[in-house]
Amino acid sequence: MAFMEKPPAGKVLLDDTVPLTAQIEASQSLHSHTEYIIRVQRGVSTENSWQIVRRYSDFDLLNNSLQISTLSLPLPPKKLIGNMEREFIAERQKGLQAYLDVITTHHILSNCELVKKFLDPNSYSVNYTEIALQHVSMFFRSEPKWEVAEPLKDIGWRIRKKYFLMKIKNQPKERLVLSWADLGPDKYLSDRDLQYAVKLLSSCSHPYIYKITFATANESSALVIRPFSEKGTLKDLIYKAKPKDPFLKKYCNPKKIQGLELQQIKTYGRQILEVLKFLHEKGFPYGHLHSANVMLDGDTCKLLDLENSLLGLPSFYRSYFSQFRKINTLEGVDVHCFGHLLYEMTYGRPPDTIPVESFPPAPSVFVVSVLESILTCEALKNGMPTVSRLLQMPLFSDVLLTNSEKPQFKIPTKLKEALKISKECIEKRLTEEQKLIHQHRRLTRAQSHHGSEEEKKKRKILARKKSKRSANESGEEHSAKYSNSNNSAGSGASSPLTSPSSPTPPSTAGASSIPPAPPPPPLPPAAPSPSTEVPPARPDISAGRGALLSSIQNFQKGTLKKTQTCDYSAPRIS
Repeated sequence: MAFMEKPPAGKVLLDDTVPLTAQIEASQSLHSHTEYIIRVQRGVSTENSWQIVRRYSDFDLLNNSLQISTLSLPLPPKKLIGNMEREFIAERQKGLQAYLDVITTHHILSNCELVKKFLDPNSYSVNYTEIALQHVSMFFRSEPKWEVAEPLKDIGWRIRKKYFLMKIKNQPKERLVLSWADLGPDKYLSDRDLQYAVKLLSSCSHPYIYKITFATANESSALVIRPFSEKGTLKDLIYKAKPKDPFLKKYCNPKKIQGLELQQIKTYGRQILEVLKFLHEKGFPYGHLHSANVMLDGDTCKLLDLENSLLGLPSFYRSYFSQFRKINTLEGVDVHCFGHLLYEMTYGRPPDTIPVESFPPAPSVFVVSVLESILTCEALKNGMPTVSRLLQMPLFSDVLLTNSEKPQFKIPTKLKEALKISKECIEKRLTEEQKLIHQHRRLTRAQSHHGSEEEKKKRKILARKKSKRSANESGEEHSAKYSNSNNSAGSGASSPLTSPSSPTPPSTAGASSIPPAPPPPPLPPAAPSPSTEVPPARPDISAGRGALLSSIQNFQKGTLKKTQTCDYSAPRIS
């Protein structure tokens, strides 16, 4: 059965570039070992999370596999005695959490198959090398002139893309590279359009695009053959690496960090911008620029992996530009990725963080001005410059290109329309992802602000003030009620005009020289005793009140005397 007769399996919906985060939630001791319960989350949605259980031996096995990167990773050391004590387990859990934080935030490690399988075994349980070999062997049945020389194990960063060193039977000295890849989540072309577009790539001729010898695709994957370059990619030149070595070994921890010379930066940068401009004008989506996708042919840079956007594969820098909503077109993505590449060419390493707050000394101020227009916080907020704008900047405007090869890449009108729709769908998915990340960032920022110590102090002060205010208001209300009750008690018809005084004790000698004590609270009237003076009877005022009421009722208006009023309000006329 030929390669094109492979039964359809559909595209892979999982985006491998979405970051995984891991948090150790608890630990449990079983017999002679401790298990750690880890919550893993893909992206920003808490709904897309799951639990895994790992022992220290699992961490140790992963760490041994990652030693190929030559990175010094902070895995806590082993302990044979006392490793079941509660304090030790708590301390080790902190150390393992720090280890997880390092491998999930390191851009290369977090995307490698070893880490993905450790954190998400259900999604990465398949042996992709075996699947690739099955597809390649079926391809050779229909194309017997090629044969596999050796597998190039893990030379790339993608989990679902595998490489093989090829040779032609009648030309054994000529070496080629075969790459096989699954279809990715951004595959929006129909199967028919995809197969036609992939085959069309071999007809593309451009001085800064690496030649494709053969390309084909089916409903689930694609296969591309190119000449093998012993010199390697631009990334190999920067890191002084061997092209056949594994990706982790070549690029994770370079022995010597050194950027390129200024003239190389200018020439390579101009060549890459020229080919990006060509693809943009043709309406061909790219979005996969990075230094490992630029092949060196003498002093010329040539772009690789044009098929990636057709197959729907996510970009190497997607976890970076998905954080910024202004980078929402594939043209903007290409410019942002060019900023990463230019930084790498200049300083010999990728930037530590994006956005970049300050740039180290560069071979030219013109280099820094280009980087500032792409990688600073202001640039990321305002949007990316166009490729044409970058070509006009002093760093590239005076570069003379000597290659006279005429570019040729004819895309039929119908396919061009399909590519336009596919590009719009890719950009729409990116915009939706950016929106979710933005909403999550706002929520996280609000929660962090609400839980900060300064905000807690403010809330305590406000609560204290509110408590005092409510206490004062309740006290005033109580005083008002007490005053009203006294007023109502003193305004009744049967109420006495004056408060009754306590019975006065008989005077004693010398009492006048002692200051009087404060009056005691009123006591109920006691029965008079022979030795107690009886207070005089109070005058009866009910008779006076009755007379006043009677005179008001018997008032007659006619008994009033008439008066004469002189009105001076009218105007006078002299």
